[in-house]
Amino acid sequence: MKRENSNRTRIVGLRLTPLEYAELEKRFKASTCRKLSDHIRRHLFNKPIVTTYRNASFDDYIEETMTLNSELNSIGNNINQIAKKMNSFKTISEFKIQIFWFEVDKKKLFEKMEEIKIHSQKFSEQWLQL
Repeated sequence: MKRENSNRTRIVGLRLTPLEYAELEKRFKASTCRKLSDHIRRHLFNKPIVTTYRNASFDDYIEETMTLNSELNSIGNNINQIAKKMNSFKTISEFKIQIFWFEVDKKKLFEKMEEIKIHSQKFSEQWLQL
């Protein structure tokens, strides 16, 4: 939802019974709204609320993909740092130490790439069975 007024300073307190709150939470979770306050605001001001069927396996896939992406970024940063250091070395011993760390990070990178490949294959198989 596009924020029309980012200076929301007024607070409205509301008490609900456990059943009312459970119903509200059920409707919120079935919607595409990211925050409960956004969902309530849309309902109060008669704005459209998009509901969607959520596929739990797809949610798990997205979460795992985000984790793998973060790990790959870290490994890539390490490799870039090693490459910069290698370009500035003046002695062979410094160079050998960095080659060792480069090989360690390269091995991690290839392991993560294999994980992504396996993960993508599993997801593809699940998707095709639907």
